[in-house]
Amino acid sequence: MNSKILFVDDDPNLLAAFARNLRKQFAFDAALGGPQALELLRGGAKYALIVADMRMPEMDGIEFLEQARKLAPDAVRMMLTGNADQHTAVDAVNRGEVHRFLNKPCPPEVLIPALENGLQQYRLQQAERELLEGTLTGSIKVLAEVLGMVAPDALGRGQRLRNSMARFARFLGATPEWELEVAALLSPVGYASLPARLLQRIGGGGELTHEEQAIVDRVPQIGHDLLAGIPRLASVAKIVLYQNKAYDGSGFPHDDCLEGKLPLGARLLKVLGDRMALEAEGVVKQHALAAMRARTGRYDPELVTQCFQCFPYFLDNAVSAHLPVRTLYVKELETDQVVVSDIVTREGLVLVGAGNRLTEMVLQRLYNYDQLGEVKQPVLVQDYVPPEESAPAGNAASAA
Repeated sequence: MNSKILFVDDDPNLLAAFARNLRKQFAFDAALGGPQALELLRGGAKYALIVADMRMPEMDGIEFLEQARKLAPDAVRMMLTGNADQHTAVDAVNRGEVHRFLNKPCPPEVLIPALENGLQQYRLQQAERELLEGTLTGSIKVLAEVLGMVAPDALGRGQRLRNSMARFARFLGATPEWELEVAALLSPVGYASLPARLLQRIGGGGELTHEEQAIVDRVPQIGHDLLAGIPRLASVAKIVLYQNKAYDGSGFPHDDCLEGKLPLGARLLKVLGDRMALEAEGVVKQHALAAMRARTGRYDPELVTQCFQCFPYFLDNAVSAHLPVRTLYVKELETDQVVVSDIVTREGLVLVGAGNRLTEMVLQRLYNYDQLGEVKQPVLVQDYVPPEESAPAGNAASAA
């Protein structure tokens, strides 16, 4: 684990003293002022602990630590100051998120324990982060797998939305990318609560009754409620809740949230989801753009324009015309293969729709049906390749 320290001070004598007194106990770099330290961080240098002086020319310690927090958010930050008044402390905590203050001059018997404490704080933060990220990753995987078992078509839609969202977010410079991608993947998670008969009718394109449509309209609320209790997914849950809300405020949920108040991720999902539906109906290129622009008030107009700049031909799709199709039996299938045509039972029930990527749980479901001799075989699949890699040279946007 990283245990390197960055000392930042405009006094070369003080930095030299740090080198003499601390080099046997700590690994560290020294920067003569804030600008030089920021260059180290921008260059990719990683530090567990950053210790900065307050009074420096060009850039004071608070300004430096505020920028350092953006470049190295995981690093613990400390401040050396000879003027630790209340205003300095408040600014340092609010803008630089300073862990601890040290008064100058700071003798080794005070500085060394403080540095050890800072490094320990970094290790604790990293351990907590790894535990949280592991739990979060596991929770997302379980939710996706359960969705794939209950409503494989809904999972397939989420997978395709995630692929397109990843590319669209990079095109826009929208952050945090992981939240937008997870929101896209889990946007249909509420479908796991629907009765099997209703899922079959939706998958078959059948007309819904008023009561059935009301249930489907509440799917985003169900998805939100599932996700809201998972640590770090509060923003994702909000995106899922507002995914079908029109830009002018109409639609579910029925509140006064509209236009720029809507989460950016929800506005992106609305554009991507409706364009995906148009493409599934055979409406492509400029016809899709014209159709979406004609739906006044439904979308963020700037995002519609940018969507067709990012995807001038089609949204990213798992099935590619440029990759070979394999004919396999269920027992030969593997995770991450893409279904080219619907996998159905002998009675015509769709088990996995075309365009879906096979997950462990979806495969287990197919194995169970296969053991009962109910799967129509062989099936057609492709190996999955990320859209950017599967596109022919010079035309990446038209992949899939």
